[in-house]
Amino acid sequence: MSHHSDDAFNDSPNEHFQDVLERSSQTPLNRRNLIRGGIGLAALSSIPFLSACGGGGDDAPAPTPGAPSARALGFGAIDKSLLDNVILPAGYTYSVLHATGDRLVSSIPAYTNLGTETDEWTMRVGDHHDGMDLFYVNGSGRYSTTDTGRAVLVVNHESSADAHFFHANGQTTNGVSGKKFSQFDSWDLGVRPELEVLKEINHHGVSVVEVGKNASGTWEYKLDSLYNRRVTGQSPMRIAGPAAHLADIRALMVTAFDSTGASSRGTLNNCGHGKTPWGTYLACEENWAAYFFMPAGSTDVDARTKTSRQRYGVIRAPHAAATAGSQGWSNTATAGTDNRFGRWNVSAPGASAAQDFRNEPNTFGFNVEIDPLTSGTPAKRVAMGRFAHEAAICGLPVVGQPLAFYMGCDSRNEYIYKFVSTAVWSASDVGGGLAAGDKYLNEGRLYVAKFNDNGTGEWLELNIANPLISGYATYVFANQADVLVNARHAADAVGATKMDRPEWGAVNPANGEIYFTMTNSNNANRPVTGTNAANPRSYTDNDGRGQVGGNPNGHIIRFKETANASTATTFAWDIFLFGAEADAGANINLSGLTAKNDFSSPDGLWFSKATGICWIQTDDGAYTDQSNCMLLAAIPGSVGDGGAIAVNNTVAGVSATQGTFIGAALGEARLRRFLVSPRGAEVTGITESADGRAIFVNIQHPGEGTPALGAGPFAFESQWPGNQGYAPAGRPRSATIVITRIDGGVIGL
Repeated sequence: MSHHSDDAFNDSPNEHFQDVLERSSQTPLNRRNLIRGGIGLAALSSIPFLSACGGGGDDAPAPTPGAPSARALGFGAIDKSLLDNVILPAGYTYSVLHATGDRLVSSIPAYTNLGTETDEWTMRVGDHHDGMDLFYVNGSGRYSTTDTGRAVLVVNHESSADAHFFHANGQTTNGVSGKKFSQFDSWDLGVRPELEVLKEINHHGVSVVEVGKNASGTWEYKLDSLYNRRVTGQSPMRIAGPAAHLADIRALMVTAFDSTGASSRGTLNNCGHGKTPWGTYLACEENWAAYFFMPAGSTDVDARTKTSRQRYGVIRAPHAAATAGSQGWSNTATAGTDNRFGRWNVSAPGASAAQDFRNEPNTFGFNVEIDPLTSGTPAKRVAMGRFAHEAAICGLPVVGQPLAFYMGCDSRNEYIYKFVSTAVWSASDVGGGLAAGDKYLNEGRLYVAKFNDNGTGEWLELNIANPLISGYATYVFANQADVLVNARHAADAVGATKMDRPEWGAVNPANGEIYFTMTNSNNANRPVTGTNAANPRSYTDNDGRGQVGGNPNGHIIRFKETANASTATTFAWDIFLFGAEADAGANINLSGLTAKNDFSSPDGLWFSKATGICWIQTDDGAYTDQSNCMLLAAIPGSVGDGGAIAVNNTVAGVSATQGTFIGAALGEARLRRFLVSPRGAEVTGITESADGRAIFVNIQHPGEGTPALGAGPFAFESQWPGNQGYAPAGRPRSATIVITRIDGGVIGL
């Protein structure tokens, strides 16, 4: 999920996904030089669809021979909606589990929803609910792979873009309240109150809460549970990485907080997530870069640091000027003496990095491993690379084989990565906590994907021994630690394929194939002259909102590792599904969507291990004139199950025709709209109870379009969930909901 207006920072000459197959345009279309794709498949009864499935990173059981292969969706598709409520199919209901500001302990006051809280929010549920997962607890207090009747839910909190709701009169600068700061907009550089800043920092991070059913069978979170905790933007973190490079890694993390670089503070902008086979949680740091600031006239950093920052979007030209992109967290009266605030000013006034916070941005952009069942210090897993992490999905674990984790970098023109552990999987490590994480996530190989023009792909290792990296002129790498910390530059150097905002990933346990959402692109990133078989559409959405040109509705890709091996360095890939409006025309609506299943901007992605359903969540700015964001259910197929078509594009008088290989129309039996969100919200984050009879879904930033307070009352875009009885009413709040069937059945079938 991203709230950037345009966050493309990749100026490398690498081939874009849109350029793939351009060379083959002069040869006849055939099965070898076309992209296999699409979800429209052969007869449903011929699809090897198994019930023993799991979500990304789960330790799901292996598919059982003879399992059902002809399941269909068992609910009636719902219509699009602009109502300020969660809309579900007939026979389903929902309840709010917890919402932004709910207290985790009874020693602090209940949430007022008036912005009058005087605590620092370190024991309240955070804001912008995002990725999440459920962890069952056994009698010894360790992770259990089976339902024990006791569970902990872990939820990411992405942003504080709506922080004006959490102060009585909006955000304050220079004593003037009623503001609405966005970390992606310019704002008045005035002094900010410390308590406001602390609340905003602590909205971020992760909430860990115990959950269960009450006497009436309704899911609820448990106040004062010993498992309830917050990991925030200030929580201590351990810097962890390969033993051979750890000293060099820590040298890049040195700040006035820790002159050894062995620790840092906080996690920010946690979006997608991962769940490890041993039972820990990976919180992915996504758009962390925008929180830092260099005031005009401050001491600049060296040219090499500047080059690194520019590639990650930490700075925007001019470098030493008052730049956009800060919440003003470094602008408190005590920032010069209190480094809780001063750390966000990343200028270099000290004689060395140990005397200032010039390296503070280097401490963000990682997968953060958290053990939900202990109070252990979370670990930043540097070996998995530093970028705008969106998902860290573990492939199907095989005893005696290394583990593979698949990761997206959420910005336009960025890449898909894979980390392969050195250690081989042992089921005895289930419940091993952070010690198991040290075993599997500190030592391994980091790769980036290159998509070839014949439907195959390669994993390119990011290693200083590669002459393309060691000899890269744009950014001169000092050592392997530098490669890991500046993984975007390393991926540029080896020639990885630029993708259209890689966001969530998921693994289909029925066959081990990996899926990633490409949320959308625009004309600047993919003009009509850049279309090809892999990205065949370029069109103008004249009746939509927001970005209307390019491919505003996005698509989903999938790939299959050679021999299904985690260590494979080659793969086959295709296009699974295209977002589109139902009436957009055949050259845009390539998946044959109807009014019951059309959608735009796929983002969240997850497989149910109870039913095998592939759940698709949207974060849309293009189709919201017709509907709020949504959740859809799909029955998946496999790589290569589609057919060849030709796509004719004409935009502003420029034409391009591309051949591609996708599936036929899916049909409403295989893809249906299941949920529509309240106004202004995106649908993100999903997990389930072990029996599949309850799914947990996050509703993020309802009412996001509500303007600043100014001199008058809020003009609310949404007032959910208070308008549906979840007290206290008034300002909108992000929330986790629990969806069940009225008859108590399994969700979706």
